[in-house]
Amino acid sequence: MVQRQFPKPQELLELMQFKRPDFDARRRRLSAALTIADLRLIAKRRTPKAAFDYTDGAAEGELSLARARGAFRDIEFHPEVLRDVSHVDTGREVLGGPMAFPFAIAPTGFTRLMQTEGETAGAGAAGAVGIPFTLSTLGTTSIEDVAAANPTGRNWFQLYVMRQREVSYDLVDRAAEAGFDTLHFTVDTPVAGARLRDNRNGFSIPPALTLGTVVDAIPRPWWWVDFLTTPKLEFASLSSTGGTVGELVDSAMDPTISYEDLSIIREMWPGKIVVKGVQSVGDAKALVDHGVDGIVLSNHGGRQLDRAPVPFHLLPDVVREVGAHTEIGLDTGIMNGADIVASVALGARFTMVGRAYLYGLMAGGRAGVDRALEILATEVVRTMKLLGAHSLDELEPKHVTQLVRLVPRGR
Repeated sequence: MVQRQFPKPQELLELMQFKRPDFDARRRRLSAALTIADLRLIAKRRTPKAAFDYTDGAAEGELSLARARGAFRDIEFHPEVLRDVSHVDTGREVLGGPMAFPFAIAPTGFTRLMQTEGETAGAGAAGAVGIPFTLSTLGTTSIEDVAAANPTGRNWFQLYVMRQREVSYDLVDRAAEAGFDTLHFTVDTPVAGARLRDNRNGFSIPPALTLGTVVDAIPRPWWWVDFLTTPKLEFASLSSTGGTVGELVDSAMDPTISYEDLSIIREMWPGKIVVKGVQSVGDAKALVDHGVDGIVLSNHGGRQLDRAPVPFHLLPDVVREVGAHTEIGLDTGIMNGADIVASVALGARFTMVGRAYLYGLMAGGRAGVDRALEILATEVVRTMKLLGAHSLDELEPKHVTQLVRLVPRGR
């Protein structure tokens, strides 16, 4: 029998450890977010449906995005034990410059529509952490303002080849003048993908005040207050707006883009040039032969061709063929620092995160981006320690097994 007694007041006092209340609502909700998925839920509550769905959605049935995220869930780690991991080194040199962690902020279009701080929040947060920020051709902050927001950090520029070539050439010159060190020549967008959520929501650039958007704004008045009381959206590359995102992309992009365009831009650009949107081993080999400094395996976050190859699945084959000759990056589907570590173990020199940072932006502006990057960085460090890896160079294919779910049928 357990002997029972009345609790002593002193023992009760020792148990009573009340937290000091935090009256800053934004800080309170961000500190409660422990994962990128938590930030996504906060972002969904705080952002109008059309803007959130533009960020969160993908093309057609959204199978490419689901498969990319599933690929990261379908891995098995193989840790090594009895190794001193009191300190790990998460930094490395990538494309001629330092990165404090093996991930960069990916280029995202129309970013100020998600939250008005937009690209300046992303660039400032990236600079503070020591990772590169990538500005999209369809960004809503100028090249010069991004450079001002991240004056001592690394800025990369993502280029679409436009129908009006002089527009693209001018952006290349401006990015070089502003000190951007790497150009991401994007090849997976000859035309816009079918982003059905945007069509169903009637999402337009700029947002239109309709009965539906007004009703949706009622529980989120702060978003509209921010949107209507801050400077008008301006685009680095679009002289006119009005219409869906797909219509704008189709009107601006050129389906005749070719290796000749890559050669012209290569001659113009003084820094490193990376080709973004590679989805086959054959194209990776051809681009390396063409002399690019790096490639990014990407299906555009699942926003272009649905049922496209999963970049994480493609990674080992591409590393085997060209990893000794070029630097390989990876995006699409990354929601956890463990995804980043797995990619590095299989040969990626760096990764890029888009939605993960945007969920933070929508959840709390610059502070939300800081929180998203903090979550990812913490997960990277913890995963490396649990694997027994002291540095990124110690991460190897032996640490990761890609489990098989979708197996091609024999031909």
